[in-house]
This record gives sequence, C-alpha cells and structure tokens, in this order.
Amino acid sequence: MARSKLNSRLDGPNDAPASKLRTQQRQPILKLIQKLQPVSRAELARQSGLRPTLVSEVVDDLKHARWVSESGSVARPRGRRPTMLTLNERMGVLVADVHPRRAIVALIDLPGRLLARRVIPLPSEPGRAIQSIADCMAAIRSEHPGVTPEGVGVSLPGRIDPRTQHLMFAPNLRWGNFDIRAEFEARTGLTVELENDANGCLLSEIWFGRMDGVKDAVLIAIAEGIGTALLINGQLVRGKSGMAGEFGHIQLDPGGPICACGQRGCWEMLGSSSAALRYYAVASEDAVTSMEALLHLAQEGSEDAIQALTRQAEAIGRGLRLLAAALSPELILVTGEITSLWSIFGPIVEAHMSANMLADVLPRLVPSTDAESARLRGAAAALLQRLAQQWSS
Repeated sequence: MARSKLNSRLDGPNDAPASKLRTQQRQPILKLIQKLQPVSRAELARQSGLRPTLVSEVVDDLKHARWVSESGSVARPRGRRPTMLTLNERMGVLVADVHPRRAIVALIDLPGRLLARRVIPLPSEPGRAIQSIADCMAAIRSEHPGVTPEGVGVSLPGRIDPRTQHLMFAPNLRWGNFDIRAEFEARTGLTVELENDANGCLLSEIWFGRMDGVKDAVLIAIAEGIGTALLINGQLVRGKSGMAGEFGHIQLDPGGPICACGQRGCWEMLGSSSAALRYYAVASEDAVTSMEALLHLAQEGSEDAIQALTRQAEAIGRGLRLLAAALSPELILVTGEITSLWSIFGPIVEAHMSANMLADVLPRLVPSTDAESARLRGAAAALLQRLAQQWSS
C-alpha cells in the first residue's frame, strides 16, 4: 500500500517517542491553529488551557510533519514579537469528485483553497476511468511543483466500507467488485482515501467550515441521486460496512418510478436533480440535459422549468420530514444545484418538511451553495482526517 510522506517524516530514526499526552494533543492543536490562524504559541496555550511547554512541543511536531508553518510576527507594545502559525499552504491533496459519466479533478492546499480544477469525461469501465483521473492528476501535479501532495481523496456516489475501503453500494455507479483504492494507489503512488460524497461534504463542513458547537446534524447531497450524512452526538455515523444514512432509498411513493436499487418511488427518484430533469422532459418538448440549463430556464421565467423544480423541492421537503422525525437533528445542511435558487425553492422545501411535524421544534435548514467545492474539499478532508488520526494514535 502507498505510504504518506507525512507518516514517513514522523517515523525517522531521529524522532524520539512522544509522550502519550503530547501525541493526543496533536490533532486538537492542529484544529485550533486552523480555526485561529494566524496565531501565536502563547495564544494557543491560552485558548487550549495547556501548558505553554506542551503546546510548544506539539507545535514543533506539527512543523516537523509540515502541517504547520511559522513565519511573520505581530507588533506588540512591549516584549518580543511572537511569530505566527498557519496551516502550510505548500502541502496539498489531489482530489477527484466522481460521477457516473464525468469527474472533477482538483488540487487543494491544507488551508482548503482550490488551486486547480479540471472536468474530464469518464469511460464506463472502472480501470480506464481511474487511469483517466490519474493522468489528469499527474498533469495538475506537474503544473504546481511548489505544492507537495500528501495523498489522494476520492468522493464517490456510493457507500464505502470504512474497514476495507471497498465500494459497498452505488446503484448509479457500476464500479462494484473492483478494488478502487488499490487501483488509484498503483497509478498515483500516493496514499488514497475513498469517501461517500455526502459524508465528504459533512466532513468538509467539520474540517474547514461551520460546524463549531453543532453535535447533531444531517447533510443532504442532491445530485444524480440523494445522499445523506449523519452527525450524531458529535460523531459521523457510518454503521455496519459504512451503510448508515441511505435515506435516498426510503420509499415515498409505492407507485413511483423504478429506482436503480430495484424499488419503486425512492426519495432520490422524486427529489434528485435527475428527477427534476425528468419532470421537465415530460412537460416540455425542449431537450435539457443539465441542471444548470434547467435552473437558467427557471430564472428566465419558463413555467415548465419552474414547475419541474417545484416538484423536486416538494419531494425534497417530504423526505426531510421523515428524516427530521426519525433523527431530530438541530441542523440540516443541503448541498446541490437547486440551492442556487434557494430563495425561490427553499421555502417550498421548508413548508413540506414542517407539514404535520410531531413537535414545534424544527431543525435549522441551511443551504450550502457550492456543492462541487464541498465534495472536493470533503474528499481532501477525508484523507487529512485519516492521516491526522493515524499520527495522533
């Protein structure tokens, strides 16, 4: 299996064994630097409540592993100017957001900035598709020699067994019985982490974003299908073989269209982007093959487009009602193309979600308007979280 440069840097012969406490504090201090950057060692000690000497030792570990860089200073009325810590912008992750017919390939630095992005078509055969993605990654790598990729993160529209990293369930992507991670590692020479697209979006919010203080949340990723990710009591729930959260395949209409999973009337058959395009195709003679085009038509006032997106929004809300009743989250995040017109369709979603609720306490419903970036950053976050956990254990 490919090996991360980060782990090899920490395992060299000159690395003295760290104390258990020092090791345990690496990830919390890293997250604190990410939140407060640029930040001094003294401020980290104040914010964490840890001894300044311990904080300094942990920071030295982070610097040695290249997670963190230290430069610049802040003027003070008295005393020495403290040097400031930031996440290392010269460390990055190559990522791929895989869809049935295309992939978005990108390079993201440790602070979460998108440095490069390409969209490529994918052949249906998984080996050829992975080779296309690997070739694109190699080209991006050669164009950014100043950024060292620590590994590869891959976002997939299916459920991943966290133990084996095998794709367990992906009705819209025919890559079953194929060792995706091994193939990527063989073709890139880097450590690879696979992640479900919805779980990745939620990890992105946790690693880079807006989840401070939130313990119970659900993220809904709306694309060709509907994926969900669950945060319960502060923990991402994966379930047996990574199968937790397949709410896209709850049945809303027993007489509805047949889903790729074999059941009729699944939530994703009624509330996905594919469903909105299907509604429009039935109502109009125009050929529209992308959500971007459908949303543009709605903005231009097309009644057929508005009605198709309204039906999608109603179905999203009906599914969210079941989800809210089952889990009672404090926050529901929604990603997907429909959020670009959330001012129009968000109230429809919320009205159908709140209809006949069991209690007056409703979850906050918040759109995440850049679904593509969330999936890309989520793939990066999955890889970085794995490396950080290995390093801190």
